[in-house]
Amino acid sequence: MHIEKDKLINLVNKLKSTKILVIGDMALDEMVYGDTERISREAPVLILQHTHTKFILGGASNAAHNVSTINNGNVCIIGVIGDDYQGIDLKKAFENANIDTTSLIIDKSRKTTTKTRISGSCSHSITQQIVRIDRQTSTPLSAEIEQKIITTAEKHIPECDAVIISDYHIGTLTENVIRAIIRIANKCHKKVVVDAQRNLNKYYGVTSMTPNLPDTQKHVGFYLRTKEDFLKAGNILLEQSGASSILITCGSDGMVVIDNNGKYTHIPVFNKAEVFDVTGAGDTVTALYTMALASGADSVYAAVIGNIAAGIVIKQFGCATTTIGEILSSIPDSITLDEGE
Repeated sequence: MHIEKDKLINLVNKLKSTKILVIGDMALDEMVYGDTERISREAPVLILQHTHTKFILGGASNAAHNVSTINNGNVCIIGVIGDDYQGIDLKKAFENANIDTTSLIIDKSRKTTTKTRISGSCSHSITQQIVRIDRQTSTPLSAEIEQKIITTAEKHIPECDAVIISDYHIGTLTENVIRAIIRIANKCHKKVVVDAQRNLNKYYGVTSMTPNLPDTQKHVGFYLRTKEDFLKAGNILLEQSGASSILITCGSDGMVVIDNNGKYTHIPVFNKAEVFDVTGAGDTVTALYTMALASGADSVYAAVIGNIAAGIVIKQFGCATTTIGEILSSIPDSITLDEGE
C-alpha cells in the first residue's frame, strides 16, 4: 500500500480543527532533581542538594497534553483528583498546558495520582533516577463519584468530535463509567478510542483500540510473530470490542493495524534514530490516531500520523508532545506499507 503524501499532509493540517474529550486516570509526574553532595551519616544513602522540581502531565493527562499542543487547547478532560496539594500542582500543570480543568472532579477520599521521581547528578556524570515514589488510590470510585463523571460526560460528549478512554487501571474507569461513556458516545455518533493495558474485553462498542504488543499477547494468550498471529489476535479483539479496527503498537518494530474486513497493515518506524525515552509514547500514538480518525482519516492513515508523532516524542526525555509543524517536517517523501489479508 502506498501512502499519498499530499493526502497525509492534508489530514495532518485538519488535526487542529478537532475537539477531543479525554476521560481516564489523570496523573502528575513530579520530577525532583538534585546534585549529589555526600553520603549521609544516618544511613548509607546519598544526600542530594535540591536544584529544581518539574511537573509533567502523565497517564491520561499526557494524552490530553498531546491533543492540546496540536489543536491549541481544544480538549476537554474528565477525571478525578484528590483534595491535596498534588491536585493543585496537577491543575497548574494542566493550565500551563492550555487545558481547561473545570471538568475535573475532586474526591476527598482519594489521593491525586502522582509519580515522584527523584534524580541525582554530579559534575562528571549524567542525571540518573534514584527512586520513584507513587501516590495513588487504586480502589474503584464510589457510586456518587461515578455518577458525577457520567453526568459530566453526558454534557461534554455531544460537543466533541471523538472520545479517548485512557485506562491506567487506577480506579477512575469502573465498568459502570465505561459502559456509560460508550453508550453516550455511540448515541451521539462519536468515535471512541481506548488505550488500556489489560481487561481488553471490557470495551464493547468502541471505534478502535491501541494496545501494545506485550499487553495484546498477554490478553490473547499467544505470541505475535507472524502476519497470521497478528490477524488472529486482531480478530479476537475486534470480536470482543465490536471495533472497526485495532492498532497494535510494537515498539521499535512500528505498529500493525487490523481492520474488521480482515485486512492487515504493518507500519514501520519512520525516520528511525536512536531512541532516547519511550515514556508516554503510547499516549502520543493514541492522541494523534484519535484526532486523525476524527478528521476523516481511515485507520491506516491515522496510524501513520500517530507513528510519525511517536517517532518525534521518543527523542525527548519523559512524557513529551509534538506539534503539527514537527509532524509535517517529519513526513517521509515516500511511504509504502506491507499489507495483506
